[in-house]
Amino acid sequence: MTDVKIKIIDREGISHIVDAPTDMNMNLMELVRSYELAPEGTIGICGGMAMCASCQCYVISEHKLSEKSNEEEAMLAEAFYAQDNSRLGCQIRITEVIDGLEVTLAPES
Repeated sequence: MTDVKIKIIDREGISHIVDAPTDMNMNLMELVRSYELAPEGTIGICGGMAMCASCQCYVISEHKLSEKSNEEEAMLAEAFYAQDNSRLGCQIRITEVIDGLEVTLAPES
């Protein structure tokens, strides 16, 4: 089992460095939920289907992430507080490539 480190700044501005397993086919939204870094019922409302933007985050680090899908682009176009570096956490897979990733959770809409 290989873990990577990810820095997540929660909605209160508190920084958390968490271990993220790369062998469980998880995404960033699921990681935030598993560490309870957002109140229950405020993140991942659609279950990770890129249909609600409740898991929107801002990518701070310079990691090369996968391209946004059409569904992700459409959801972010409708999301509150979207910025150029916005991504949906449910669309960021936990892999070795994102070791050291830094994100800030977007405000709850």
